[in-house]
Amino acid sequence: MDYLGKDIPKLGFGLMRLPMLGKEVDIEQTKTMVDQFLAAGFTYFDTAYGYIGGKSEEAVKTALVDRYPREKFQLATKLPAWAGAKNAEEARQMFYTSLRRTGAGYFDFYLLHNCGGDRTKAFDDYGMWDFVLEQRAKGLIRHVGFSMHDKPEALDEILTLHPEMEFVQLQINYADWDSPTVQSGKCFEVAKKHGKPVIIMEPVKGGLLANPPESVAEVLRKGNPDASFASWALRYAASLDHVITVLSGMSNVEQMKDNLATMSAFRPLEPSERQVIAKAKEAFDQIPGIPCTGCRYCTKGCPQEIAIPDIFDAMNRRLIFGSLDIAKHGYMWATQGGSAASDCIECGQCESVCPQHIGIISELKRVAATLE
Repeated sequence: MDYLGKDIPKLGFGLMRLPMLGKEVDIEQTKTMVDQFLAAGFTYFDTAYGYIGGKSEEAVKTALVDRYPREKFQLATKLPAWAGAKNAEEARQMFYTSLRRTGAGYFDFYLLHNCGGDRTKAFDDYGMWDFVLEQRAKGLIRHVGFSMHDKPEALDEILTLHPEMEFVQLQINYADWDSPTVQSGKCFEVAKKHGKPVIIMEPVKGGLLANPPESVAEVLRKGNPDASFASWALRYAASLDHVITVLSGMSNVEQMKDNLATMSAFRPLEPSERQVIAKAKEAFDQIPGIPCTGCRYCTKGCPQEIAIPDIFDAMNRRLIFGSLDIAKHGYMWATQGGSAASDCIECGQCESVCPQHIGIISELKRVAATLE
């Protein structure tokens, strides 16, 4: 079946976690990675206005745009109107800054970055939906879309209001597919309902699925002792239908080589391999974490407006995956512009309505001690 991006190779180079030398991008290693990626037949590069404080877009110019013919690759970047822009002019200037930094001349795929929650309002207030269409009409953008980390209901609302968007970028991986907080599977189905192809981000869940808990790792080893853990995650994502490409945020040559080995000879998961993934999901479910199902009954009457399910999701990255840094990053997003776990006043309203009978007050104290 034809759809936008059908013929784009299914591995994309995510440029958010580039190799670094101190505070600067390791340009020589980045060039090597770009060379290997293109030589293997892959063509899609993904960056954003804010990645590495703008240094990612600058690295794109040095490592890619200045060294290869423009028609040999697709370049995507993103505009975060909610991040520091005080008015429409400042938001629009982000687009022109990205053009200047990359020297690309135009963007094959251009995204309004991280829609959802209060962030969507900035795109609405500044008229950014119409702005990107104007740039597409001028030839400065080939295809317009947006990325988001939000619930399926929010995705459905945006796609209903903006059917002119051609694609959507979503966080999808096997660990989050049935997650009550991330709801990857339900978001994917919403995109399909609206007929929008998907660019997949976080297929390896920020690197966590490249080093899963031992109980999960054991399941995957039994399934195929020669396959890397990351390869299972990449193939799971790339086996979905209506996918433009699967982004992998590679940070060094070794990760590039592993991903190329997996995706250069890509084949969709076999039924027996899907059973292995199902067992891996079961193993994840058996690891003790905070048993929050994301029903959000707790948040409706919280006087402090604490995003309890999102905070617990961040904490579970520590409890289940053992990663403190990634847990703290998730906690930062969960509390951005809102209350912290330590703002809890112990009124008990949340515990009185929790169907899972979680000791929410004590769990919030544990989160505060661990992640704040």
